[in-house]
Amino acid sequence: MPPRLTTAVWRYFDEAGPLVGHEWPIRYRWAEDERVEHLRSMGVRAFTSLLYPHKPGMAEALNGWAAEFAARVPECVPTGTFFPEPSAPSYVERALAAGTKVFKVHLQVGGFDPRADELDEVWGMIADAGAVALVHAGSGPVAHGFTGPGPFGEVLERHPGLRTVVAHLGAPEFTGFLDLADRFPAVHLDTTMVFVDFTGGLGSFPAAELPRLRDLGLAGRILYGTDFPNIPYTYAHQLEGLVRLDLGDDWLRAVCWDGAAKLLAL
Repeated sequence: MPPRLTTAVWRYFDEAGPLVGHEWPIRYRWAEDERVEHLRSMGVRAFTSLLYPHKPGMAEALNGWAAEFAARVPECVPTGTFFPEPSAPSYVERALAAGTKVFKVHLQVGGFDPRADELDEVWGMIADAGAVALVHAGSGPVAHGFTGPGPFGEVLERHPGLRTVVAHLGAPEFTGFLDLADRFPAVHLDTTMVFVDFTGGLGSFPAAELPRLRDLGLAGRILYGTDFPNIPYTYAHQLEGLVRLDLGDDWLRAVCWDGAAKLLAL
């Protein structure tokens, strides 16, 4: 994120704001160049830069910064965002034309309904372009009226070809979002923070759903996610959590590389 926004986010975590609710020490409170070099040193070949506005009038400037960041950091997949506002279709169209591949949408932080009239055209544009919407739609760590599989499920019903990644495996509504993945072949889910020792209010993944997690992972539809650098543990711990599931090397390879490489045409 831009330095000013990064500082604000870290301050929010330090204060255990209402969307956090408990202590959350940022592990990688480093300068931007140090964070990028750390990812490179661990062999990370590609990553997104997930920005999201919390009010109108922010998104287009964030997209400008994201484009500049991706231009100077070749491992970064060009990433953008949007907010339900009249200008959203025009700036999303410009972002797509400039090569943006992924759009981050945080329903919790933004506090908006994904079914908002201003966004219907945007979802359609992203679907038509073959770009990806990475959506925090689950109710963890704090629910509001627009989280859960219901509201975003209605978006998918209108745009069934929308290539989607549901953050945090949809925690804590794991089963509901796995059901969406079964209904819509373009839906993927990421593993961010789910199998670590620090749950962050996301809940525990139900053991009964491990067979579906295995099958979707082998199909390339479960993707490795981290929330680096804003995590209270080491980057490697997320990988340790996946290994502990004991779903096999083929599953790990699909989750940590093959699925994202295919989705993002890397």
